[in-house]
Amino acid sequence: MHSAEELKTVFASSIAGTHKTEAPYILWRMLDVLPEDIVTELLDLETTLPEMEYSLGRREENNDKRGYFDVERRQNVPVVNSVSELFQDPDTISAIETTFGVDLDGTYLRIEFSQDTDGFWLEPHTDLGVKKFTMLLGLSRDEGAEDWGTSIYIDRDTHYTNIPYKSNEAIIFVPSTNTWHGFEKRSINGIRKGLIINYVTDEWRARHELAFPENQIFKDENLA
Repeated sequence: MHSAEELKTVFASSIAGTHKTEAPYILWRMLDVLPEDIVTELLDLETTLPEMEYSLGRREENNDKRGYFDVERRQNVPVVNSVSELFQDPDTISAIETTFGVDLDGTYLRIEFSQDTDGFWLEPHTDLGVKKFTMLLGLSRDEGAEDWGTSIYIDRDTHYTNIPYKSNEAIIFVPSTNTWHGFEKRSINGIRKGLIINYVTDEWRARHELAFPENQIFKDENLA
């Protein structure tokens, strides 16, 4: 297992090389976000693959089946705790705020471990509301996974592109009225695994999903 400082060093290098695009809205792309053996450990996590319902095209229709880097998993799975601590670290938070122009004061860290299978799709949505920051980090190395990228839209009804997918690469956006994204239904020959990393406001009701529900992020000391 890598030390906390090693994870921070890799992340700092990745965020320093962030690529920015502005069409159809501001998106950033980060490469080599985590050490590769950490990605391997995440892919090897012992998790149940639940039978998901994909009729509505909304993640919330499977809320009771989704996996999170919550308090219990942090306590029992070292790699889950290491990744959670990386994104709760004051230096990481400061780098995110500076690079992406976002204010994370008063937020909480929420990380979902997503496992999408054939039939999965997501309707266009913006994440606007209680989510103040979104990072979508791909993990899978399956053959054909390059076609599993997030779909980007100009508006709710106009598809723009599917972003190429690659393991250990992330796309980032700061939710606003135009950050339309989703997943156009297409073949998934395997399991599309990833981390959905959000910083959410105190209004987030599902406290059990939070990595550090007792540790609100504050600018003065970054960790309450």
